[in-house]
Amino acid sequence: MTYQTTLRRAVSLRGIGLHTGQEVELTLCPAPADTGYVFRRTDLNGFEVAAVPHHVTHVSYATTLMRAGVMVSTVEHVLSALYGCGIDNAILDVTNCEVPILDGSARPFVEAIAAAGTFTLESPRQVLQVEQRIEVAEGNRRLAIEPSDRFFIESTIDFDHPCIGRQTFACEVTPATYRQEIAPARTFGFLAEAEALRRHGLVRGATLENAIVLDADSILSPEPLRFPDEFARHKVLDIIGDFALLGLSLRGRIIAERSGHGLHSALIGRLLREAQAWTVSGLPATASAEAAARLTATAAVAAPG
Repeated sequence: MTYQTTLRRAVSLRGIGLHTGQEVELTLCPAPADTGYVFRRTDLNGFEVAAVPHHVTHVSYATTLMRAGVMVSTVEHVLSALYGCGIDNAILDVTNCEVPILDGSARPFVEAIAAAGTFTLESPRQVLQVEQRIEVAEGNRRLAIEPSDRFFIESTIDFDHPCIGRQTFACEVTPATYRQEIAPARTFGFLAEAEALRRHGLVRGATLENAIVLDADSILSPEPLRFPDEFARHKVLDIIGDFALLGLSLRGRIIAERSGHGLHSALIGRLLREAQAWTVSGLPATASAEAAARLTATAAVAAPG
């Protein structure tokens, strides 16, 4: 049996939002067992928005959560870092409506988590064990999850660009592999799309320092690629961040082909609705049944993507 964790102390980061371009401070705080991840808008009297599937409201270019009209956007990188580093519970105080993008990867969040330290709680960790394969698809984009005794992701991307092309990255997700192989991978975007996105209120904070920016045939950002397949690795980072919304440690194998936030949300919703496709372990039988019942109830309002 393993036990739930939280942060040993609070730690803060400051930056701008990728899409809003506005200054924001994020403070990662310790939380009791069974809290999961909860965002707290300190600019709105501490209004709380839990990071759960049924609070997902937008999945275009980022994952956005909303409760009672209050929004927190671009949550996937910090949730990915917490989940990837094995932190089960945290309160995330934000001073604006978007999490800071920092350098476009999860590495600054991982460094903050390391600085805060990890505290082991007395409650057992709950594990969602996938028992049956579930798949969703949209055209040539597909995403599946199937049984495994570990958390493993294989992601393939395919872009008609000379610096990307077709890439596949596969990895068992553990705190060690997350920190070394996944967290440093940065988000990326195309210069040709930037103006249209700005007209729709997006990427107003994007710079050559917080994303890998590509023109028609080259990379404009001054920092070299951190990995030859950094683009595929970042997709894995995003998958982890979106599946962190389940709130449980995951044992299953995810296979992604040209996936994005919308497809991730769709698979999570379908997985929760297929109650026979998973079990909850790591708890006494009664408590496991109660946890499974809560997840099944959540499925009724889970975002369909």
